[in-house]
Amino acid sequence: MQRLAPSNRSFDRFRIGTWRGDDHIALLSPKPGTMPTQPGIARALDEVRHRGYHSVLTPALAAGEQQPFHAAGFELHERLHLLRRDLAHLGRLDQYEPVDGRAGHNMATSERPAIRRGRRRDIPTALHIDGLAFEPFWRLTAEGLAEARLATPRSQFRVLGKRQVLGYHVTGCAETTGYLQRLAVHPNHAGHGFGAALVQDALQWSQRRGCTTLFVNTQETNARALSLYLRLGFELETTGLAVLRLDIDGRA
Repeated sequence: MQRLAPSNRSFDRFRIGTWRGDDHIALLSPKPGTMPTQPGIARALDEVRHRGYHSVLTPALAAGEQQPFHAAGFELHERLHLLRRDLAHLGRLDQYEPVDGRAGHNMATSERPAIRRGRRRDIPTALHIDGLAFEPFWRLTAEGLAEARLATPRSQFRVLGKRQVLGYHVTGCAETTGYLQRLAVHPNHAGHGFGAALVQDALQWSQRRGCTTLFVNTQETNARALSLYLRLGFELETTGLAVLRLDIDGRA
């Protein structure tokens, strides 16, 4: 669901960039609206080798996009759940419903952290929270956050908390489809319904901009996130997504 920022150079029908700031790992992303082919992948891999990368990763790919990459030697790196939420009948969600019995439901309305538009000065804090919320491989760099915000024609970066930022989300919209690109809450404040509040904010923003569906993906190992999305009305798609990997010249 993400594309590389414009500063990353294009090649053939792909964009070639660096994965999460690791100069040894390339991210090979098919350009939006194009279908990868094995010859095209082979040419792109020649360019990846020329640039000196040791390994190549794909973004999260649907089942129909994976075959030419498998034919080129890519192997499964990680599977992801893909979920969708119908926005036609969004209904009312409790923003601060606790998920593990903590005291979030006792918080006075006046004390509940507000969700507001993220500013440039909020980015370092958001990235710090992201680093705490995700394992090292999946953590965003500043470049990765910029990529998430540029992945769709319209997007928003929103944070939870007026003075102290406790979480954030990035949501995008392309025509009538919305994408919850990123969601993170500081682990010290998990369980108070803040994640649910951020998801609701993403749902409402997408609906106001004419989206009829909101998609999100999450690692199959992230049971907490999956439970949150299912509780808020998301449904699992029949087929999920997969990130594929190719190690070049036998180097990890």
